[in-house]
Amino acid sequence: MNEDDLDDYEREAELSLFREYRDIVGQFRYVVETERRFYLANEVELQRQDAGSDFYFELAMNDVWVWDVYRADRFVKSVRVLTFKDVNVEELSAREFKLPEELSIDE
Repeated sequence: MNEDDLDDYEREAELSLFREYRDIVGQFRYVVETERRFYLANEVELQRQDAGSDFYFELAMNDVWVWDVYRADRFVKSVRVLTFKDVNVEELSAREFKLPEELSIDE
């Protein structure tokens, strides 16, 4: 595999990951960003833990999707993260799921 083929493969993998994110983001309640990963989750608990004169964050998430191009399975039941770095948790605006009219059983 030459360098151009590798670049094309990586670009296609990133585009595929973005498309997957775009298709599933509406199924999640929170967007979570750490220094190492980006997550979508439906349950998030963030706690500050004191450690002597320092502190760290303990982040627990359930029903999670992980932004990682190299993972075979990005859907995870639960994730636990310990970090001294910043953690950003955003609640997504609620979007009502609506079936397309052609799939509706109402007449």
